[in-house]
Amino acid sequence: MAYKFQPGKMYRMPTHFGPLMGPRQGPDGRKFECVDNPKNTSISVSFLSNAEQLKALLPECFELGGEPVVSVYANYMKEIEWLAGRGYNILGVSFPAVFKGAKDHVRGPFLSVLWENLCDPIITGREELGFSKIYCEMPEPRITNGEAQAVAGWLGFNFLDISVTNLRPPSENPTPAKGGGARVDGTLHYKYMPRTGVWGKEDIAYPVITPAKGGHRKVEEHLVGDGCIAWNRARWEDLPTMYNIVNALADLEVVEYLGGSLTRTVGGKDLSDQRILY
Repeated sequence: MAYKFQPGKMYRMPTHFGPLMGPRQGPDGRKFECVDNPKNTSISVSFLSNAEQLKALLPECFELGGEPVVSVYANYMKEIEWLAGRGYNILGVSFPAVFKGAKDHVRGPFLSVLWENLCDPIITGREELGFSKIYCEMPEPRITNGEAQAVAGWLGFNFLDISVTNLRPPSENPTPAKGGGARVDGTLHYKYMPRTGVWGKEDIAYPVITPAKGGHRKVEEHLVGDGCIAWNRARWEDLPTMYNIVNALADLEVVEYLGGSLTRTVGGKDLSDQRILY
């Protein structure tokens, strides 16, 4: 007898072996509270860029949401419960956007791309949540003597270097950051899945949001510094499936660096509050 899908259970391919485990479904269907995990170290650099260049990276349903400030961040996560204590690393590039739909009117960082160095979160995040996730290699960062260094690459080709120097505690009366005063409802994404056999046509395509509220994230340390990034432009021979992504980001104008940071946190959420925008 052929199998039947169990109502209320989460499936991914291959579906033939029953519901699959992941960040939002553990053994016996249990949830992960994310109270004392993951343990995360984040290195981030922001810069003022060119508004027209950023608008060209937005789907039609979004608008630029303020000053053209780009944030590039590398996160290193450990002791993740849904991975039975293992971890992985991510690299994201975001900038402010606004969605004005028939029902929803929200603003927040638009996550243009998220590299990760493990297939399990890539598959679950793309299929279940609509994150624009792809793979890269991300060795552990070097943090020493008031400096933090991060790199990302693919099969031996290094395409990004991130550096934050002169790390120090933030001042008691910091100067307001550019673009830092706008309301943030959550992180914005555009979910797209191609239709099999009808090449160039989508099966699904819609905006989604990761709400900013909720979760158990606690900041244990936050340092600020002087940040900079260096993209290494690629040929097709270097990055056959993503050279155009790297080159588009490398082409973004850096009008002014706005600083960097090193942040250590504990806890989070399973992102089961992700939803479609209308």
